[in-house]
Amino acid sequence: MRILGIDPGLSTAGLGFLHIGPNRTIIETDWLTIKTPTALPLEERLFELHENLTEYLEQTKPDLAVVEQLFFTTNKRTAMDTSAARGVILLTLRTHATQIISATPLQLKMSITGDGHADKKQVQEMVKRILKLNEIPSPPDAADALALALFGAYSRKAIC
Repeated sequence: MRILGIDPGLSTAGLGFLHIGPNRTIIETDWLTIKTPTALPLEERLFELHENLTEYLEQTKPDLAVVEQLFFTTNKRTAMDTSAARGVILLTLRTHATQIISATPLQLKMSITGDGHADKKQVQEMVKRILKLNEIPSPPDAADALALALFGAYSRKAIC
């Protein structure tokens, strides 16, 4: 099973990829970010996000994508831009016939750490441990995306 986790963002979108073999072990791990230049107009940034995600989907061919649901309490401008980016991400995934599930921050933290109130550092440390990595994936958007991919693997019982 091929699972892609996506931490949506307009300036930086995190991607975390897991390829899980038939014996329920992880045989490939990848993470990266898609960045869009802040100097470009919104529609150009969204198009660039779509183009870069399309290229990655064609390379990795995920069976499942897990996209984080947004949670904002303060900055409305950031919330609107990130919501637009999430919409582009969902549409791009759908046009590639990728099955999509969403995860709230609370669900993600519970799945990865067992504590819905865990902070980002605790989640990132658990991602490192679970995937047997030498260091926490960087940047943080990519680490969050790997956590989302793990959430997908656990929810589909693809790994123990």
